[in-house]
This record gives sequence, structure tokens and C-alpha cells, in this order.
Amino acid sequence: MQRLYRKRIVLGVGGGIAAYKSAELIRRLRDQGAEVRVVMTQGGREFITPLTLQALSGHPVHLDLLDPAAEAAMGHIELARWADLVLIAPATADLLARLAQGIANDLLTTLVLATDAMVALAPAMNQGMWRDPATQANLDLLAQRGMRVFGPASGAQACGDVGLGRMLEPDNLALLAADCFQRQALDGRHVLITAGPTQENIDPVRYITNHSSGKMGFALAEAAAEAGAKVTLVSGPVHLPTPDRVNRIDVVSARDMLAACEAAMPCDLLIAAAAVADYRPEVVAPHKMKKDPTTGEGLLLQLVRNPDILATLAGRPDRPFSVGFAAETENLLDYASRKLRDKNLDLIVANDVANPTIGFNSEENAITIIDREQRQTSFAQTSKGKIARQLVAFIADRLNQA
Repeated sequence: MQRLYRKRIVLGVGGGIAAYKSAELIRRLRDQGAEVRVVMTQGGREFITPLTLQALSGHPVHLDLLDPAAEAAMGHIELARWADLVLIAPATADLLARLAQGIANDLLTTLVLATDAMVALAPAMNQGMWRDPATQANLDLLAQRGMRVFGPASGAQACGDVGLGRMLEPDNLALLAADCFQRQALDGRHVLITAGPTQENIDPVRYITNHSSGKMGFALAEAAAEAGAKVTLVSGPVHLPTPDRVNRIDVVSARDMLAACEAAMPCDLLIAAAAVADYRPEVVAPHKMKKDPTTGEGLLLQLVRNPDILATLAGRPDRPFSVGFAAETENLLDYASRKLRDKNLDLIVANDVANPTIGFNSEENAITIIDREQRQTSFAQTSKGKIARQLVAFIADRLNQA
């Protein structure tokens, strides 16, 4: 169940009597470390109050399609990007019909159309409604589109009937939600990931660095661990928690990072997401440098080249499948393609750090992957966690074909 740790789950609550189980489901998901946001239909509010689910989830419940408190008053887009999984429980016959037809007449149905996250349905309805050919046809269509169906169970129903149509119990739904994040694509692989900036000392007080937050590299480490890999994360100075099941090695300078990476070899896959300083001061002053009135206003630092970590590791006789990052402010794809060739890489991930919404320190990213044949694959802007899972799945597919 640790697969739900730090996962972002949107719980959609439809208008059925089984909505009372949604309260317990929120507790079960949060017990396993998931972050839960709740979206309720108008019918769902008739069976359980938003205040109850707000108290249990720790977040305001989302009710309206156009939300004045949301970014650009479009909460469905924010939630669509935020979610790792959209779980609709209960999913009523009406909800299934609207989803099958692509109708977007409330927040929940609009969110499902807008998201690229996994969508899971927990049907709950009268046994006759469940058996109706229209319901079965709608469910078949939704399953063909990739939505997962959890249940239903059989038993006594609120109306007095007995049969299929009961929503699964919260414990079962939490287990099935965890199964949506099965670890398998990188089973048995050792993945080495670099993240964050490096710092190159000028003196004991000052240093040269960059704006990298490490968020992308840490998200990749978490995604690789979810995919079954043994993950070694070599990180420059950042303030981020270590992802679950990841071996983290903290370093400071580029030379420290190279030494740590070489000590972690061999590995099957290298993902170099760190923003490594190209240069360092030739001489590090032993004490804090003071202003010298005789030298005027300027200070001259002599810089020398740092070792090229990515090229060094990708050039080893036991080289791993090597993936680099190109963070550029102009001519993005041209520079990325050149770096791919020059450093002997299998893939390079290009992202435009001049865009403040996807640059350093941002919560989201948008990337283009380039392979040795110069084929390009792009992932649209979304959270770094989601981009990381998409990227790890793409890399794992290429690695397993190699």
C-alpha cells in the first residue's frame, strides 16, 4: 500500500446512497499517504455534506464548475493537472451514462474529460439498473477507453433488493487504487539519477550556483522507485524530502557529484537531471574575501572547466542507457540535439527554462524527448510528478527494447 504515498487522488462523489462510504474511503486513502481532493456532484451533496468530506480530506470540497477561488475561475483544469488518479465512488448509472457520452455539464464530468490521469469507477446502483443493457453498454465503452472498473459487489441493497450493484467497501477500493500504481516497468533495474544544482565555492562564505530546485530529479526518483527500480539519487544542495525507497547521496560540487556517481556504478539507467555548474573558481580563498579599496569596484575570478559528468558516465565501457536534460532559454531543440550527439546519449529531455511556468523552481513542466534518430516526443504541461511518471514509462519502454 506504500504505492499511494504522496499520490494525488481526486475522489468524485456521485449522487447515490453509497456516498456515505466515501467518508471512510477518504480515511483509508489518507492512511496510506495519499493526498485527497473531493469533487461532489449536486446529487452527492444530497446524501453527505461537503463539510464532512472537507474535514476528512483536509481540503475544501470542490462543487462548482466555474470556481471564483480557482486559477482563472477554472478549477476543473487545475484539478485535471493535479490528479494522479480520479476515482469516482459512487459512480451512479447517470454518471456512467454522461461519461460514456462525453457530456460535461458539471465539475466532475468536465474534470474527467480534461484530465490525462488514470480514471477509475466504483459503480453503485440498484441491481436492475446495473443489469440494464444501457448501463452495460456504457460501462463497456468506458472500459475500452481505458477507465478501470472496481466492482460492483453483490448483496443486500438499500431499496431491499439483493444482487449486483453494491459499491465495494472502502478497504477494497483503497487496495485497488494502489494497484493503479503497480511497480513493474523497471523491476530489477538499478537507476542512477542526478538532481538539483551544484555549488562551487569562491571562499568559505560565497559560491557559484544556479536556480535549480531539484524537484524534477526528485520526482523522477520517486517515479522510478514506483516502477520497481533500485534507485540511487545523487543530489546537490536542495531542501526536499527523500522519496520513499530511494537511496539518497548528498553532494555539493560538480566533482563531488561525479565521484558519487562513479562510486554508484554500474547501473542500468542513468538519468542526469542535475543542473551542474560548467565552471568553478580556479582558486578557492581560504578565508572570506574582503573588499580591497586599491582595486576599485571590480573583482576578477579566474574560472576553470568542471568535469562533464554526463559525458564521462556515458563514455564508460560499461555505460548505462543514458538520458540527459537540456534546460535552455533559446534554440531549445537545436541545442538539445547537439548535446545528444556530443555526449553520446540515448535520449535527451529538452525543457524551456525561460518559461517561468515550467522553468526552475516551478511546480509544473513540459518537455520534448529526442532520441538518436532525432525523433521527437512531447509531453504537455502538467505537474512535475505526472511528467516524471510519463517520462519514466517512456524511458523504461526504450530501455527494455535495447
